[in-house]
Amino acid sequence: MATETKKRTSKDYIDLENKHGAHNYHPLPVVLERGEGVHVWDVEGKRYYDFLSAYSAVNQGHCHPRIVGTLKEQAETLTLTSRAFYNDVLGPYEKYMTEYFGFDKVLPMNTGAEAVETAIKICRKWGYEKKGVDENKGQIVVFDQNFHGRTTTIISFSSDPDAKKNFGPYTHGFIKVTYNDVDSLREVFADNDNIVGVLVEPIQGEAGVMVPNDNFMSEIARLCKENNALFMADEIQTGIARTGSLLAVCGDCTCSGHCEKQKTYVQPDLLILGKALSGGAYPVSAVLANDPVMEVITPGTHGSTFGGNPLGAKVALTALEVVRDEKLAQNARKLGEIFRKRMEKLLSKTDLVCLVRGKGLLNAVVVNDHPSSSTAWNICVKLSENGLLAKPTHGNIIRFAPPLVMTEEQLHECCDIIEKTILEYN
Repeated sequence: MATETKKRTSKDYIDLENKHGAHNYHPLPVVLERGEGVHVWDVEGKRYYDFLSAYSAVNQGHCHPRIVGTLKEQAETLTLTSRAFYNDVLGPYEKYMTEYFGFDKVLPMNTGAEAVETAIKICRKWGYEKKGVDENKGQIVVFDQNFHGRTTTIISFSSDPDAKKNFGPYTHGFIKVTYNDVDSLREVFADNDNIVGVLVEPIQGEAGVMVPNDNFMSEIARLCKENNALFMADEIQTGIARTGSLLAVCGDCTCSGHCEKQKTYVQPDLLILGKALSGGAYPVSAVLANDPVMEVITPGTHGSTFGGNPLGAKVALTALEVVRDEKLAQNARKLGEIFRKRMEKLLSKTDLVCLVRGKGLLNAVVVNDHPSSSTAWNICVKLSENGLLAKPTHGNIIRFAPPLVMTEEQLHECCDIIEKTILEYN
């Protein structure tokens, strides 16, 4: 008689990761095996609302049938050619991308950090070849509490000691100023003729969903134009409808970046995208720019074996169609307003949480405790026990970012879970 194979438990899988994997993450003690829409299920079959969305990579929901269908179809046709040859998917994808976001050119890559590195390279090369800055003298302005990835170059200007300490020597050429402070940026430009660009998150997600003043992006764009520098917007987490607009720099418009109706849209010189660009089904990222900027990239200056592969390109095209066809930006805006109103009511009932902030369905609640405390983590553990998954950031901040396919009824159910958990926490 055949011996039955014992089904592994959550503890078994956690123990396997702890024993055989590098400890570069600190996950909640939940082991997921299936996802659909706004829900995920663990290996014991318990269902959860996902309020992290893989750091906004699954804006279109888990395993969206259109995206998965495209993935299957293309995977059975052609997955990878490298860029040594043309293929019949990349050109149509690039045309769709540039028209969708309103740029002349797109440079496809795979991960968000790769896209940021790509933008930095383009900016520096542009500075030397177009602006006329002496080679190796170019400076890029960044902001405190930034998060753009964890490559060696990016951590060189990181504010996170865990990401930075003992990984030096660091890359030079970056000037850090205060986020949401136009005067500090203006002062830097006044004292330096070698600035080639400014790199900014329209909303700082990892810093705790820090939403700047309404005019901050437009002031950055104005100062860049006045000083002949490139405005680089890192929309890896905020882009693709997350904040209630296609892009966070779109302000209050839910249309594409080139829509003439937009009054608050500020077009970056370099737009950096990733995460939800593929709906979480495959690693896809991109940098978009107009010809005078992108033309500094020539054969041999930059590349990636997997960048622009047929599988990723086809998946991304479908993922963007889903955002448009299902009006996910509009839904994110409507539900975001409801969520913040519910959380504001919660603030009046308890001293445990003291602030809610955000835009669209990228929101955060600040726990009334020191960042070094474990309160926010413990609340997230309790939330998971009650069927909702979220994760703390910066110690005492809980970020709430569900898939954009969520319904109003589901959102209210989730708000009930959050309220119950916090009011009963002790």
